[in-house]
Amino acid sequence: QVQLAESGGGLVQAGGSLRLSCAASGRTFSRRVMGWFRQAPGKKEREFVAAIMRTGGSTDYADSVKGRFTISRDNAKNTVYLQMNSLKPEDTAVYYCAASSKIVVVTTSYEYDYWGQGTQVTVSS
Repeated sequence: QVQLAESGGGLVQAGGSLRLSCAASGRTFSRRVMGWFRQAPGKKEREFVAAIMRTGGSTDYADSVKGRFTISRDNAKNTVYLQMNSLKPEDTAVYYCAASSKIVVVTTSYEYDYWGQGTQVTVSS
């Protein structure tokens, strides 16, 4: 069982930055692929944002955030991060952290087994 808790969301102006954190419980964190997804207002589906391999050696990003967002992890702290720079109003969403038992980086929500409660990110124009 893995429990995930996101933090770091808030209100920021366009062009600004935020750093999201996701703290995980349990001893299996280092064996899990970790991902970030987001759900924009009025959207039913959660959109893939970024994912990172268990050792942090491989990452993947949605085209919409490449070059602006960076995912990283600290296995000693059981924490994964999402550094978000050059934020745009269209980045406004609830951001979710997720954990997968897959052995490769995965980008679809159904491949993730555990989810956090989400943290709101609002970018004003």
